[in-house]
Amino acid sequence: MAVDHDRVRREHLRWVLILTLNNARPMGCHDSVALATVQGVYPDATELEVRRELDYLADRKLVDLDKKPDSRWIAKLNRLGVDLAEYTIDCEPGIARPEKYW
Repeated sequence: MAVDHDRVRREHLRWVLILTLNNARPMGCHDSVALATVQGVYPDATELEVRRELDYLADRKLVDLDKKPDSRWIAKLNRLGVDLAEYTIDCEPGIARPEKYW
C-alpha cells in the first residue's frame, strides 16, 4: 500500500496547529505565529496551507477563527479543541494525534 504523503502532512500539520494554539491559550495567536511554528516542522509550509488547515479545524468546531478585514487571522482553541489537545476526548480521523502513551 502506498503512503499518501500529502495526507500525512495535512493531518500532522493539523495536530501541530492544535498544539500551537494550546500553548497560546488563553489568548490564541495570529496566523503568522502559527505559520512560523509550523515552519519549524515543515520549512516549506505556506500561509495558504496554514489557513486551509485552520479553516478545516474551525469546520470541525475545534478552533474559533477571527478573520480580520485587514487579512489577519486570529485563531483560538475552543473547549473541544482544548479537550482534544489534552486527550480527554477521542480524536476522529483527519488529525494525526499520537496515541496516548502515559
